[in-house]
Amino acid sequence: MHPSVIMNEEAIHRTLDRMAHEIVERYIHELNASIFVGIRTRGVPLSHRLTRRLERIIGMRPITGVLDITLYRDDLTQIGPAPLVRKTELPMQSIQNYSIFLVDDVLYTGRTVRAALDALIDFGRPQSVRLVVLIDRNHRELPIQADIVGRFVPTSREQIVHVMLRETDGKDEILLLPGVKHSEGADKNRKEENGESF
Repeated sequence: MHPSVIMNEEAIHRTLDRMAHEIVERYIHELNASIFVGIRTRGVPLSHRLTRRLERIIGMRPITGVLDITLYRDDLTQIGPAPLVRKTELPMQSIQNYSIFLVDDVLYTGRTVRAALDALIDFGRPQSVRLVVLIDRNHRELPIQADIVGRFVPTSREQIVHVMLRETDGKDEILLLPGVKHSEGADKNRKEENGESF
């Protein structure tokens, strides 16, 4: 089975345009006191792209932040003795009373989002948290659903959704890869390739 293109550059741009308009339609009343927080890695450029589009639509660009969830993962003991921890960058010390739009590229089991929620709470109690994802591939293991979804992509657990963005990978493209059968190697492969990595 060969890789198939889920979305090319034009499709990604159109999808982000639609997502930005949907955010305005559903949450315009929250945008004045909002922070678009990208989950490292590819959630970060996606949050910036969405806020640029929002600025064109409503004339105001929401502020952005960056969230690293490494130390909040529930499989931390399985990813090696020295996990790479990068900086969380939020524009203020407390997110109390802000509406948080949590942005990621792929929603899979829900465990990345759970870790992100735990990380956010360390910075205060937000007014609300909205989940915004480019791809929802299903196979949830926790009761977590996105509020804004770019595209639903039916997959098997063995398949890999490989998101490439210009800012991190030099091009905009999303591929569906066949992956490998469930094994230690398959787990490692999924953790490295999937946007929603566990």
